[in-house]
Amino acid sequence: MVKLARRLGVFDAALIVMGGIIGSGIFRNPSVVAQRVHTPALILIVWACGGVVALLGAFIFAELAARRPSDGGLYAYMRDAYHPVVAFMYGWTLLLVSQSGGAAASAITFAGYLQRLGPGWHVNQNFIAAATLAFLTIVNCLGVRAGAGVQNFLMLLKIGAIAGLIAVGLFAQPSSAAAAPVAGFTGNWDMLTAMGVAMIPVLFAYSGWQTSSFMTGELKNPQRTLPLGMIWGVAGVVVLYMLVNFVCVHALGPRGLMNTDTPASDVLQLVFGPRGAQVIAAAVMLSTFGFMSNQILTSPRVYHAMAQDGLFFKPVGWVHPRTRVPAIAIGLQGLFAIIIALLGFYDQILNYVTSVDYVFFALAALALFIFRARDRRASAEIPRGRRVPGHPISTAIFLVISVGVVLDTYIKYPQNSLIGLAILLIAIPIYYFVFQRRAFTEQPAGEP
Repeated sequence: MVKLARRLGVFDAALIVMGGIIGSGIFRNPSVVAQRVHTPALILIVWACGGVVALLGAFIFAELAARRPSDGGLYAYMRDAYHPVVAFMYGWTLLLVSQSGGAAASAITFAGYLQRLGPGWHVNQNFIAAATLAFLTIVNCLGVRAGAGVQNFLMLLKIGAIAGLIAVGLFAQPSSAAAAPVAGFTGNWDMLTAMGVAMIPVLFAYSGWQTSSFMTGELKNPQRTLPLGMIWGVAGVVVLYMLVNFVCVHALGPRGLMNTDTPASDVLQLVFGPRGAQVIAAAVMLSTFGFMSNQILTSPRVYHAMAQDGLFFKPVGWVHPRTRVPAIAIGLQGLFAIIIALLGFYDQILNYVTSVDYVFFALAALALFIFRARDRRASAEIPRGRRVPGHPISTAIFLVISVGVVLDTYIKYPQNSLIGLAILLIAIPIYYFVFQRRAFTEQPAGEP
């Protein structure tokens, strides 16, 4: 049987982590946060707190990867910690909701900015998006080195674009709104409540580190490579996000930041005038293209692992003998994303993502407690350098925050959250009526 080729190192893993996190949100979310907390200090504190949560998540996933270096990453952790049905539910939502919807939304955003840069184009946005997704699907079918190479190149360009924004913002002459006073909070409780609400878009902006775990089967020495890539990648994103928010506050001030939907564009316009809008349009286009590439690269490895376990249709587990990639799984992911982009209901799907994603983040934190207990009984502990700092307190904090995000989305967006829950739960009868007979009945792969 042809297996996946282990051709990716720490550098690749770190850039895949960063590519899974950085999309178009960092060009928009600073204004959303400023609308909820109104002072420079609180804006930066909220982004710093979000960075700490992201790093906690990275440390948790790094230890999970060191303890269970199995193909499929988070899918495998769900399978080994709980039951194959939980793992199937995760893969099911990736294909129907989060990865396909995320790729489709990024493709539509990319198409929109492409048309702004070339206003003479009269091609439908949805068809541009579909063609872009098809192109990236073909590239990733050529081999993991080709797919990762494109992703890495785009990620480096994206880092360069964000670094350029930071450099311009640091030396920009602050706008007239930067010095305008903003009303504060009437009490500590109001301030804490506002900070809690502001954390939601921040946590969403930082999420996505888990997608790198899907690539475990193609990483060299995954017990070392994935943890290092996870931690360095998230740390790099935290630094970039903090600097972007610092320059936005410096150049626009809290009031200016609150009153714009395009903070990055406004910063560049202070220096370059109207041409700055074109520059940032190109940067957003580049960022969304890179994010699409990351989604098409990473998520098919989950469907491949599912098929290998008998939890999905057997052909999806096929690996091309020459390119050594799961070509059918890649094509399946591309097809679902293209359908969603052409039908245009990606916005509705993305509304369901939050309530589903953080359910599995919470389960991942709980899985770490389960694996630690099992490994102690089996005398199979990993070196201290690969363990979560501050566990169990730090892991428990991440678990509580993840549960809090899920509850918050159910309170604020009950209809969308219930639809997301329905998509999640419908996977249970599908698993038992379609795939249970084919699923492995012996000890799951990855168990010691």
